[in-house]
Amino acid sequence: MPTRVRSHTKVNLGLAIGPLRPDGFHQLTTVYQTLALHEWVTVTAQPAAATRLSLSSSHPGVPTDAGNTAWRMVERCLESLDLRAEVHIHIDKQLPVQGGLGAGSANAVAALIGLEHELDRRLPPPERLRIAAQIGSDVPLFVLGGAVIGVGRGEEVYPLPDIPSLPCVLALPATGVSTPQAYRDWDSLHSAPALTMRAPSATITELSRSIAAAFGEPHSSGVFSKREDRAEDPLLALVRTGIENDFEQVVFPQHPFLGEIKRILVGGGSSTEDAAVYAGLSGSGSALFGLYRTPGAAQAALVRLERHGVTGLVTSTLPRSDYWRTMMVADEA
Repeated sequence: MPTRVRSHTKVNLGLAIGPLRPDGFHQLTTVYQTLALHEWVTVTAQPAAATRLSLSSSHPGVPTDAGNTAWRMVERCLESLDLRAEVHIHIDKQLPVQGGLGAGSANAVAALIGLEHELDRRLPPPERLRIAAQIGSDVPLFVLGGAVIGVGRGEEVYPLPDIPSLPCVLALPATGVSTPQAYRDWDSLHSAPALTMRAPSATITELSRSIAAAFGEPHSSGVFSKREDRAEDPLLALVRTGIENDFEQVVFPQHPFLGEIKRILVGGGSSTEDAAVYAGLSGSGSALFGLYRTPGAAQAALVRLERHGVTGLVTSTLPRSDYWRTMMVADEA
């Protein structure tokens, strides 16, 4: 019987880019947040004398070979479990490629969960995280779900106390943004001799301090716990510190319309009730998002987007418990 798994998306609540590391990746600090918005990944698997993988998708632009993160995840999982199986993965792709929502990375984790269910075998959690980090920088966050801090190149993840579910509006422009190109633009910008903006190390430090202020210090296990003396909503505490996504510095000048979309999402105008709690680019884009206090404010933001000819949709942030509870439920949320 095929196993059908929700493949949830994410946004970045702030992202600070640091210097290049010896391995060629940039040092990052970011807060990931999973969303209710999802695609579907269906896995069929049965033990076999030799492993044979196949992959299909509803979208012609999705790789159907080892270039797909879901393919590589299943391959590594079988190797770790010392199993051989005949596996087919189908990805019902409903979200844009190069959108900054982590859809491809989420597909990989959904394929892993589906494979484990099909073969009735489970990887230990540390092994799940180890393999996920090998597959891609933002794959491990989907092994945790909810609010997650990512450091290193984004792959070293720690669960944060969950932020209450909030209405979220996503803006999905037709423009695609290449993450490698965004990093090249960032390096070019920050190699300029006369630099007037904050240094990357300063933004890394500021975001790290913001996280500590909002969520408390990590225990030896790496898990953050909310400070007992802080009653403020963690998201509001982060927003109050002025968290930003550093990619906006290079993506908005290249794609000015994306900066305009952020202003549309922020909204407010004469009515602060409709203003976003926080709005920004997700990852390197091109998707943008706004978080709102009420469904009415989110709907107003969607109307503003549509008025400017921008495709948008309303979803919500997804706490960790809901992320796992709904992942394999058959009916659509």
